[in-house]
Parts: sequence; C-alpha cells; structure tokens
Amino acid sequence: MADFVQKTVNKSAVRNLTVPIATVTAFNTLIEAVINDNPFGCVGYTGSDGQPVAAVVRNREHYTAKVEFFDDNTGKRIGTVSLQSPSIAAYEANAAEALANATLAAAMGGYAERDFGGESYYCQLKCHDPSGDDYYVTFTRKTVRISSYQDDAIKTAVEDWADAVPALE
Repeated sequence: MADFVQKTVNKSAVRNLTVPIATVTAFNTLIEAVINDNPFGCVGYTGSDGQPVAAVVRNREHYTAKVEFFDDNTGKRIGTVSLQSPSIAAYEANAAEALANATLAAAMGGYAERDFGGESYYCQLKCHDPSGDDYYVTFTRKTVRISSYQDDAIKTAVEDWADAVPALE
C-alpha cells in the first residue's frame, strides 16, 4: 500500500489584540493601509485567466451588526438581532434598517439599540509573496492571523509591521 508523502508545510500564527479595534471605520482604514501600502513586500502576478492580480487583495470579508431590543417598561433586554453583511456599506444599511424598523420593535415588544461592542468584523487578505507562495492575513476586531505560509520570513515581516501599528498591540 502506498503512503502519503508530505509535500508542503503550511503554517499559521495568531496575534490576540489587547484591545479590540473600536470601529468599522478604524478597521477598514487598517485594511486599506495594508492593501495600498503593501508593507509585507508582496508582488502582483498574472492569474490563470491571464488577468493581472494585485499583490494584496481582499479574499473574503463580512461584518456583523448587533441590535438589541429592550422592554419599554423594565429596560431588560428581550431580544437580539445579528445581521451578517458582505460589505461595510451593507452592514451600515442593515443596522440602520433594523434600528428604524418599527414593526420589528413592536414584534420584539420594546425598543432597539445598537450593540457596537458585540459587533464583529472579518477581512481576509490574500498576499502573493515574491517566492510565489500565496498566504493569508486575516483581521478581526480581536485578532490578526497569518495562515498558509511556509517561510518564517513571511511571519517575521507581518509581525514586524504589526509591532509598529499601535492598534495591533
């Protein structure tokens, strides 16, 4: 019987942030800085379809708004709505819609308030290393994860950059 032979060693590493990223605006500013400034020294390439691919791209993302409902008389929480959206624009629009939806508030039996502290943001960036390897840097409000890398120099480059970004302490 034939054996499986390991071909690659893909690694991952995570940094837990001491303070969550406060707002979706701050989160997006951080993501845009990585894409525009390319602090990891990634390189663009030509995809299998013959089209150019940027050095760093958004691979996937989602944003979850939370709206809590409270009893008009007691002030106790009586319900929660989570709205996962594919973009920041949709996240903001969906949260505003839930807050303004009188029918939903009546069905819940109270009034709505946004729970910013309970919201989550997720964006995975795909980076193309000069060596030809693709790896991912995934940001959430509370963590930064590097995954699918092989060369420890990639982790070092991301870590050195993160060490210089106050929001990523």
